[in-house]
Amino acid sequence: MSEETPTPPSGPAAGNATPPSGPRAGGPPSGPAGGGDRPPRPPREDRPDRGDRPDRGDRPPRAPLTVKGRLRAAARKKARKSAKKKGMFQRRKVCRFCADKNLSISYKDVKTLRLFITETGKMTPRRISGTCAKHQRPLALEIKRARQLAMLPYAPSHF
Repeated sequence: MSEETPTPPSGPAAGNATPPSGPRAGGPPSGPAGGGDRPPRPPREDRPDRGDRPDRGDRPPRAPLTVKGRLRAAARKKARKSAKKKGMFQRRKVCRFCADKNLSISYKDVKTLRLFITETGKMTPRRISGTCAKHQRPLALEIKRARQLAMLPYAPSHF
């Protein structure tokens, strides 16, 4: 008679210290070897021609664009056009407060603060203005102070 030695249990219940690894750790196995819910895909050369999809000409006519839609379309077109030119050298933005140490950030200096808000009254983000993080924080605080004292607008109608 041969005696079988019992194998120790494995998995999370066994108390193994190593956690599962991989992008889908703990989830159901997937892929051709994993045996997921879907059947395996046929190779590319065996796939149908996709002739069942309608061509662009078969689509129903679109509704007229709204003003916002037209603006978005124009912005996309402009972005594509500028991406085409991409060979142009773009100058690195420099924080004007780091460059000029004498320039102070104060709620009283409305002329300087106006350079950092848009025509709609919003604060300009760092990526647009080029201000460093060190100076963007006090700048935002001073803009808020100036707004509180009605030196700067909250909304475009307040200009």
